[in-house]
Amino acid sequence: MTDELRDRYDAVVVGGGAAGLNGALVLARSRRSVAVIDGGEPRNAPAAAVHSLLGHDGRSPAELLAIGREEVRQYGGHVVAGTVTTATREADGFAVTVADMRTVRARRLLIATGVLDELPAIDGLRERWGRDVVHCPYCHGWEVRDRAIGVIATGPMAMHQVMLFRQLSDDVVLFRHLAPEPGTEELEQLAALGVPVVTGRVTGLEIAADRIIGLRLADGELVPRDIVATASRPVARSGVLSALGLTPAEHPSGLGEHVAAEPTGRTAVPGVWVAGNVTDVMAQVGASAAAGAMAGAQINADLCAEELQAAVERARTGRLRPAGSSA
Repeated sequence: MTDELRDRYDAVVVGGGAAGLNGALVLARSRRSVAVIDGGEPRNAPAAAVHSLLGHDGRSPAELLAIGREEVRQYGGHVVAGTVTTATREADGFAVTVADMRTVRARRLLIATGVLDELPAIDGLRERWGRDVVHCPYCHGWEVRDRAIGVIATGPMAMHQVMLFRQLSDDVVLFRHLAPEPGTEELEQLAALGVPVVTGRVTGLEIAADRIIGLRLADGELVPRDIVATASRPVARSGVLSALGLTPAEHPSGLGEHVAAEPTGRTAVPGVWVAGNVTDVMAQVGASAAAGAMAGAQINADLCAEELQAAVERARTGRLRPAGSSA
C-alpha cells in the first residue's frame, strides 16, 4: 500500500478489510474521492483460506484483500497503510489523524475497524486460533469434518456449536470448562446426539508435531482431540469512535460488543457510518462486504443530497439578486 494521502476527501474509510474495501469501491465507482486507511490487522489473518464466499472459496485472506485494494485503486481510490488514532468533527466534516501525525479531512466517515476476539484463558488456544482451534462451522467446518472435535463451552451458544459441529463429525465431546452444568433438556439433547460431557476446567492444549493431540484438564487428565471449537467474545475495535461520541454496547445476541447502527450502517452521529464486524459481530466475509457496499451507497446518496441542497440554495440566491446587479 503505497498511495499518498491527500489533504481532503469526500470520504475516509477506516479499516481495509472486506467491509471497508467494498465501501470504498462503491464510492470510487461513484466518482467520489475516497481513501482507505488500514492498520493491517484483519480478523481472519490466522486462517489459511476464506470459505463460503461465492467465487472466492478457498482463496487466502491476504490474496482476497490484495485483489480488493487493486480494485479500489483502479477507480482512483487511495489505500494507505496506517493506524488512525482519532477522528474529530469539524465545521464541514471530520479531521482524521493517523499515528504518524498526518491529518486528513473528510466530508463523511466509514468505520470498518472490525473486532478483537477475546478467547478463554487456556494455554495454547490463541496460538492455534484459526488453524485447528476454530469457531465457525461455515468458515472451517468442511476442513475439520470427521475429526475428533472438542467443543469448549464459553456461554449460552455452546449447545448451538455442538449441534452444528456434530453434523460434521460423529466424534464430538463437550467440555464444560467454566460453564454451568447443562440443564435437563440440554442433557437429553446431548445424549440424543451421542455427545459426552467432560467436566473440569481445561488448562491447556497438548501439542505434538505441530498439531493438537488433546485437551489437558486441571486434574491432569488428557482427553484426546484433534480439533477444538470454541466461541470467542468479539469486542469492537472502537477507539477511533470515542471522540465522535460513539460507544460500543453489548450485542443483542449477548455474544460480544458492537457499535449500534441502522441496517444501512448509519450511526447516531451524523456523517458517520459503520460496516462489518465492528457493528455485526457474526458477519462472515461475504456479509461484511455486502454491508460495506450498502454503507458506501448510502454515503454517496447522502453527499448527493447535500450537494443538491447547496445547488438549490445557490440558484435561489441568484434569482434573489437586486435588479441591475451583475452576475
